[in-house]
Amino acid sequence: MKRVVFNQKGGVGKSTISANLAAQSAKQGYRTLLVDLDAQGNSTHYVGVDIVEDTLTVADMFKQIVGWFSKPMPPEAFVQPTAIENLSVLPAHPSLADIERELESRYKMFKLKETLGAMEGRFDRVYIDTPPNFNFYSKAALIAADSFIIPFDCDGFSVQAIERLLENVMELKTDHNPELALEGIVINQFNPQANLPFQLIAELEAKSLPVFTNRLSATVKVKESHSHRLPLPYYAPSHKISKQFAALLNEIEKLPQHNSEATDTASEITASWQ
Repeated sequence: MKRVVFNQKGGVGKSTISANLAAQSAKQGYRTLLVDLDAQGNSTHYVGVDIVEDTLTVADMFKQIVGWFSKPMPPEAFVQPTAIENLSVLPAHPSLADIERELESRYKMFKLKETLGAMEGRFDRVYIDTPPNFNFYSKAALIAADSFIIPFDCDGFSVQAIERLLENVMELKTDHNPELALEGIVINQFNPQANLPFQLIAELEAKSLPVFTNRLSATVKVKESHSHRLPLPYYAPSHKISKQFAALLNEIEKLPQHNSEATDTASEITASWQ
């Protein structure tokens, strides 16, 4: 199963959710690969992988595709181990930003799918962290994936942003990946003491958008785990937020196909995922 964590809006916790779901997946015994397609490399840094001069990265994998590597290497060569058992990473590199235009002009959006397909059987689960915009790398990830998850930070403007996101992804699904499924929306930075989060969640559900019942609380423990470069299931396994990630992963793993009936504009978008 290959999952993309994607939102066109920045600051919603994409990297945090990607890395922690991948770490929890590994903790539960799944051979897990975390793919970091964001040039900032936050997921790569979070799981404790340092990029030094001779480290092969996902950028090198793309450079090989367009012929910038003289010696072809197998896909596994670009995968790096982490200190966490069962967890590997296909790390990001700042040069992703420099080569994006070249990759897009050569229409190489299917190459990530081919690379992950060549490693079929080595990993049980793949989690893909994407940049906060609908660019070449986000499109490549959505083409390569079986499903995607949307982080939602309970911002009043985010509901409309999700509708625009789904419009973009629906077009890509139609043209390039008809099997792509929307698994659900993850409520992040949830504050049960405030009214707005409940109002926004109700608005999402009223539009027949699938929302996971397990929510992620706002807590300083997340920033602490970032600082220690160790995902929450290992940094603070008994903390509430770690238990929330475990419950969320269990819900994702058991989530049935969403089949809500469309009743309005957003529901019409959602209906395409049935």
